[in-house]
Amino acid sequence: MKFDGIIFDWAGTTVDYGSFAPVQAFVEAFEAFGITPTLEEVRKPMGMLKIDHIRTMLSMDRIHDLWKEKQGRDWTEDDVQHVYEIFEKKIMEILSRFAEPKPYVVETIQKLREMGLKIGSTTGYTDEMMAVVVPGAKAKGYEPDCWFSPDAVGKCGRPYPYMIFKNMEALKLQDVSRVMKVGDTVSDIKEGKNAGMVSVGIIEGSSVLGLTQAEYEGLSKEEKEAANKKAAETYFAAGADYVVQDIRGVLELVSC
Repeated sequence: MKFDGIIFDWAGTTVDYGSFAPVQAFVEAFEAFGITPTLEEVRKPMGMLKIDHIRTMLSMDRIHDLWKEKQGRDWTEDDVQHVYEIFEKKIMEILSRFAEPKPYVVETIQKLREMGLKIGSTTGYTDEMMAVVVPGAKAKGYEPDCWFSPDAVGKCGRPYPYMIFKNMEALKLQDVSRVMKVGDTVSDIKEGKNAGMVSVGIIEGSSVLGLTQAEYEGLSKEEKEAANKKAAETYFAAGADYVVQDIRGVLELVSC
């Protein structure tokens, strides 16, 4: 297996263990309208453009019914925008605290570069949000060669593959079969498969797992095995070609 480049997701994959910045902001945004979403409801659309994420949550049966109960009517696109505006305000207040690279990321990226691979990134964040977290991650040792948000592709975020193609253009990568997509959500896997490339899901620190590092490390061996198995099944059901425990597993894949 030979690769020329790897396109990583951002939160939950390379930084922000567990992808908790958007989770907190989504919960607070919906609570402003009298609805407390479950973590499962918040995490299910994770990886999408954030306004699409909100639209997807509003379409969920329970949240849709609660919206009608609280607001006395069905939600509209204006409502989507209003929820998003609160979400955006909330996440911009906290994002700077969620730019810490996940374990093994800095050293693994260095090894991948030493192997001659180019490193790109896609995200569900907007350019404005990335303007906060990119410098924060760089200061802590992680910086991809390039990154693109849905703002660069007409707001067509995941599962559309267009951000990947922007990365390939910027990195001068010409063959999708020689590029790997790595992420921590179902949307990441679908994005990679829609681009026609090998797609890999990461277990530890992922949105799919949905645990803090302390919570994960506090699990018993049996609990970890069960959680890992469930996460892997979620990725494979979405079309993943491979699932790795943490980012170090990518080194093994590109060395095959």
